[in-house]
Amino acid sequence: MKTIKKWSLLLFAVLLSVSYGYAQKGADKNTYQWRYEIEPVGVGTQGTYLIKVWSYYKKPNVAIEQAKKNAVHGVIFKGFAGMHGVSGQKPLAGNSPNLEEEKKDFFDPFFADGGKYMKFVNISNDGTIAAKDRLKVGKEYKIGVIVSVNVDLLRKDLEDAGIIKKLGAGF
Repeated sequence: MKTIKKWSLLLFAVLLSVSYGYAQKGADKNTYQWRYEIEPVGVGTQGTYLIKVWSYYKKPNVAIEQAKKNAVHGVIFKGFAGMHGVSGQKPLAGNSPNLEEEKKDFFDPFFADGGKYMKFVNISNDGTIAAKDRLKVGKEYKIGVIVSVNVDLLRKDLEDAGIIKKLGAGF
């Protein structure tokens, strides 16, 4: 009887990890399509942006980690419009529409699971998603997660890697 329980528990654990793996793979696919929206939430500490990232996923529980990637990607490549008394910000990459593709060797490992992007972003709450930030849109969810992005540190890292020009360069 104990053997059956052990095997059942082992089988359950394997199925659970496989299920999570498929969910993560789908979330990574969505992430690399970069389907998200960014809006400012408030003023963060010096050198940081406090933003809400709206991401689209079939499984809402995967959204938090993916929101971190989306936030950093948005700060680098999209920027965001101002609202709620918070000024908008231009993307760190400026007007370089092909930068991500040109520097693919840098950005693929940078945005990989557990990649360097994690050094620049934090979830600003305890990781729970408020009911108003979980919207059902067709067959998927639109999930809003508030994050803090350390823009000063991110800019310095991208400048040091030669990805973007240093502030004041070209004057």
